[in-house]
Amino acid sequence: VQLQASGGGLAQAGGSLTLSCVASSRTFAMGWFRQVPGKERELVASIGPTVTSTGYDDSVKGRFTISRDNAKNTVYLRMNSLKPEDTAVYYCAARIEHGNGWNSWGQGTQVTVSS
Repeated sequence: VQLQASGGGLAQAGGSLTLSCVASSRTFAMGWFRQVPGKERELVASIGPTVTSTGYDDSVKGRFTISRDNAKNTVYLRMNSLKPEDTAVYYCAARIEHGNGWNSWGQGTQVTVSS
C-alpha cells in the first residue's frame, strides 16, 4: 500500500492545520506519527476500521482529531490549538491487516508552529 500525505505547513500558536493521507488501497488501521531531530518517532493518533476506534497520545488529547473516510481510503488529522512543541515532521502509517504492525509509511510532511 502506498501512502501520500499532505497538508503540512506553518501555523501560529493557537492555530489549526489539517493533514491528509491517501492510501492506494484499503487498510485495517491508520495512524499519524511525528518526529523531531534527535528523538524517536512517536505515535500521535490512530484509528481502526471504525470511526470510534481511535487513540491519542496524551500530549494531543483534546486538541487533535483523527478521522477517516473509508470510501476515499483517506485519513485526516485535524490539529487545533497548536503549540510550538507540535513542530515536527508528521508521517502517516498504515496497518494493512488486523494483527500487522505499522508496515506501510508515507513521506513526511513538515508542521512548524511559531510562538
